Amino acid sequence: MAETHSLQDLRQQAAIASKVFVQRDYTSGTVCKFQTKFPTELEARIEKQQFEETIQTLNNLYAEAEKLGGKSYLEGCLACLTAYTIFLCMETHYEKVLKKIAKYIQEQNEKVYAPLGLLLTDPIERGLRVVEITIFEDRSIGSR
Repeated sequence: MAETHSLQDLRQQAAIASKVFVQRDYTSGTVCKFQTKFPTELEARIEKQQFEETIQTLNNLYAEAEKLGGKSYLEGCLACLTAYTIFLCMETHYEKVLKKIAKYIQEQNEKVYAPLGLLLTDPIERGLRVVEITIFEDRSIGSR
């Protein structure tokens, strides 16, 4: 049987053992992309495939956010025509994708990471510089 742990319980009951930072990958330029190299600190906590899948999904979502197309062009034109007041009543494509990313991270934390004593922090909270993974030291969390 799998134990379920809420994120609130994890934050309150567990002591932080350490943090792991997944750095930005600048090999393809300045696009928002994170390294998929598996941190050795997580070896005993999560499977490499699961970690890489999470980071790759984040990279794909950030690529979607930064994608230029007709919609982005139209948003820019409307912004210029309305002296940017249109953004008071409309979300940009980028903002919509950022919300999607926040929701994805929340789901990953609840379903995958929290039960393993880990917590992903949304990269937007760290200025899109790193994906922060907090490792909790809690004896009640089932170890792998």
